[in-house]
Amino acid sequence: MPVITNHPTGVDEYIARQPENVQPLLHHIRQVIREAAPQAEERIGYAMPAYYLNGFLVSFSAWKRHIGFYPRTPAMDAIPDLAAYGGTKGSVHFPLNKPIPYDLISRLVKLRLAENLET
Repeated sequence: MPVITNHPTGVDEYIARQPENVQPLLHHIRQVIREAAPQAEERIGYAMPAYYLNGFLVSFSAWKRHIGFYPRTPAMDAIPDLAAYGGTKGSVHFPLNKPIPYDLISRLVKLRLAENLET
């Protein structure tokens, strides 16, 4: 008997399930990640869009009041721009009522890519 799941099967489906006002933001984040790491494999991990190249790079998710971005790297502590955003260890929360810092997302993806290619 197959396992029934409500998880999206791809990033397009994940984005399509989000509120209409959030979808353009998620499409742009996806584009920024693809431009910063064009060889990365895109898939769903932990029910959210995730990117891999030589291991995990980053993932993102939509929440009621923010977009969660998950670079999961200790180097986050050394990026002063992140202090303006909330989050948890290994994540950044970009509030939906403020502009999304796409340039910062690109920098974080490139940082993670460099970390993964060093190993």
